[in-house]
Amino acid sequence: MIKETFVASTPKGAYEQAVEKYGTEDLEIVSAKQLRYDDGELRAEVVIAVPKALFMERSFGKPLPAKYRHSEEEQMLGEIGELKAQLEEMKEEILGVSPLTPVEEKVRTLFIKKGISPAWLDGVLENLVGTPLVGDASLLVSYLLEEIDETLQVRQEDLSKPKLIMLVGPTGVGKTTTIAKLAARYAYLLDRPYKVALINLDTFKVGAIEQLGHYAEIMQIDHYAVSTPEDFKEKIEALESFDIILVDTAGMSPYDTQKFIKTVGFVQSETVRELEVHLTLSATVKYEDMDDIYQNFSFLNLDAVIVSKFDETKHLGTLLNFMLLYKLPMSYFSIGQEVPDDLLVASKEYLLERFIGDVHAG
Repeated sequence: MIKETFVASTPKGAYEQAVEKYGTEDLEIVSAKQLRYDDGELRAEVVIAVPKALFMERSFGKPLPAKYRHSEEEQMLGEIGELKAQLEEMKEEILGVSPLTPVEEKVRTLFIKKGISPAWLDGVLENLVGTPLVGDASLLVSYLLEEIDETLQVRQEDLSKPKLIMLVGPTGVGKTTTIAKLAARYAYLLDRPYKVALINLDTFKVGAIEQLGHYAEIMQIDHYAVSTPEDFKEKIEALESFDIILVDTAGMSPYDTQKFIKTVGFVQSETVRELEVHLTLSATVKYEDMDDIYQNFSFLNLDAVIVSKFDETKHLGTLLNFMLLYKLPMSYFSIGQEVPDDLLVASKEYLLERFIGDVHAG
């Protein structure tokens, strides 16, 4: 199979380019992500895989007597490509970093066990060759923790201007409860009461509107349900006098195209307020799911991450690794089920203290 990347302003546009070239029958989506280019513009990149023969025909105009007849030339090109890949691997091995010291190997193994990716660790360790740090485990651990601290980002709470905040994320991460905590915080727990409204876009989950409506009734906060981007835009305009508008969305599997495309429509609405999109991510996130979650939700122009379910795990390495790899700022931590008490403004200190305790236990 040959991989090819298509770029457009939206994921749908990039995918349509691939379909126009190859059709849908033999097209396989490998990945989809959103990147900010050097000119400052966000663009969607969709990587697809197609059979080698089909790639050759559509890219270079080589005729195919049968559907995928592999000519000698095509086979030779494939073999050349494989040889190039092998040579690149050999080059990396020859030019790679020096072998790790026993202390580095021990500390590296510990951090990997606690959830930090080998790629991130190796990028840090390769700069320490020949320094005293590589021979002292305590110093090396301290250095890695300082590097983690410097890499982590926090989005400061700023309520100096009207806010429009949308929470998105996978199913079951606690978005609705987190929105209730945020609403209570803004309306009752700060230096002054802010005028808050709630909007629910989740028309998929049975009882979702009722659940948020129940919280709104208890807190005496306005609550609305909308079903289309047009209604969403109109409702935002009608709520101009409110300080903060919080938007709840449907929980989405990274593979649920229907919900994803619908949410993109809301995010891309031309509202009178600048929209902040916060990814709600569970502290119990699995390492294997991290990339899928980011690659799919990054299309929603993420501004920050709200971490939920701190109370359900003692091991935060995988969560920490997510923050290190994707460098998204953290905004809030949900540390329990109580509304509104179990909500903290995100801090590196809180996350690192929990992680350091886990490292020391190791």
